[in-house]
Amino acid sequence: MFRAVQNELAGRNDVQNIDLIPVECLSGCNRGCTIAVSGENKWTFVIGDLDPAEHPQDVVTYALQHGAHDEGLPVWRERPEAIRKGV
Repeated sequence: MFRAVQNELAGRNDVQNIDLIPVECLSGCNRGCTIAVSGENKWTFVIGDLDPAEHPQDVVTYALQHGAHDEGLPVWRERPEAIRKGV
């Protein structure tokens, strides 16, 4: 998933404030690929059941939504479907 999201970020101009940091484990073993989205003074979300072939754009879209909201709580129905289901 790290490489897939890294490739998605490389192809976009609107992601200057996204830092991608690989981690060894988020304790999501039963949930496929798992990511965490966080920001200073914002809620942190751990999202699982993601597919590197299908969801890198959803991850970036959600990271941008999270970053744009003061508390990191973008409107649930506006989040990509894979993100809504994986939280």
